[in-house]
Amino acid sequence: MNITGTQSRPRLAVFRSNKEIYAQIVDDVEGKTLVASSSRDKDVISAAGNKIEKATLVGKSLAEKAKQAGIDTISFDRGGYLYHGRVKSLAEGAREGGLKF
Repeated sequence: MNITGTQSRPRLAVFRSNKEIYAQIVDDVEGKTLVASSSRDKDVISAAGNKIEKATLVGKSLAEKAKQAGIDTISFDRGGYLYHGRVKSLAEGAREGGLKF
């Protein structure tokens, strides 16, 4: 199933490597990344914790940036990863930050 993002409901795409996790909100119609956040951001690197805790911080950081950009409703694209562990904690962090999906 392909998930696409529009201007009114952009797509939250997740990429998870062995060490890091990256998330970006994309408008697929225009092909533009609207907001991005990752575990390599300065505010997340400085926070102590394991990879799951950092994924939650990435989700909250992304939600905060999305609110500043005027985005509140998104489609969640887990990128083929199971909704478990770091992907789940990123999604929960984004929900805590106020994103709806």
